[in-house]
Amino acid sequence: MGIFSRLAQLIKSNLNDMISHSEDPEKMLEQLMLDMNQQLMEAKTQVAASIAQEKGLQRQAEEHVKQASEWERKAALAVRAGNDELAKEALLRKRELDGLAEQLQQQWLKQKQGVDQLKLALLALSRKIEEAKRKKIVLVARKKRAEAQKAIQQTMSGLSSNNAFESFDRMSAKIDQLEAEAEATAEITEQISGDMLANKFRELESTAGADQDLLALKRKMGVIPPEPEPIKAPVRVQAAPSEAELDEAEQAELARALAELETHEPVRAKQ
Repeated sequence: MGIFSRLAQLIKSNLNDMISHSEDPEKMLEQLMLDMNQQLMEAKTQVAASIAQEKGLQRQAEEHVKQASEWERKAALAVRAGNDELAKEALLRKRELDGLAEQLQQQWLKQKQGVDQLKLALLALSRKIEEAKRKKIVLVARKKRAEAQKAIQQTMSGLSSNNAFESFDRMSAKIDQLEAEAEATAEITEQISGDMLANKFRELESTAGADQDLLALKRKMGVIPPEPEPIKAPVRVQAAPSEAELDEAEQAELARALAELETHEPVRAKQ
């Protein structure tokens, strides 16, 4: 378990160092997560090495058990051959291998127990890091929200002062002054150019409608007499058109009639 104690101390040391030197919480959390992931990878590597050692001890113990069984078979073979001394030597080798196998078995069981604890600790650390990732997301969101609120408050604080609105008022007054100056310049130019008479007629035309409306309202209220009825014009009888008013065709027809009358006048005298 020393590996995880060292890992916890390293993470705590890095965190304290970042808190004392960092001004950006988001960057600090990001760097912390990188360090934690790096340490987790190193922890996984060391746990994998411990598992490999445990597997090696297990194989060695099993191999010594096999060898002890093989020397027991050889001792039995020597007994059947009537060679007791050789059988004793084989049994001594078997006992030695049994002892080594027992020791390896005990070491393997202890290593296996330690590996199981390391696996649990590694799983717990992985879960803690995942939880830290989720907390980091929440903390970064809180940080951004706090920054946004701060910016809004600063903006509102700036707007709450009268400087901005006073500037608008000053600009409005300045524009009013410019418009007045432009109208005065136009009036002076009109006077210089001799258009005063046209201007007076424009003013008269613009007020004529109001005067008519005022008279109509006074008649409606009975303040002044109603408007007199219009006088009907007499019917004119159209006189016959004079000779001058005749058109050319009528004049030609009249001339032909006179000529014909002059032609028949002497014939009547002889009769």
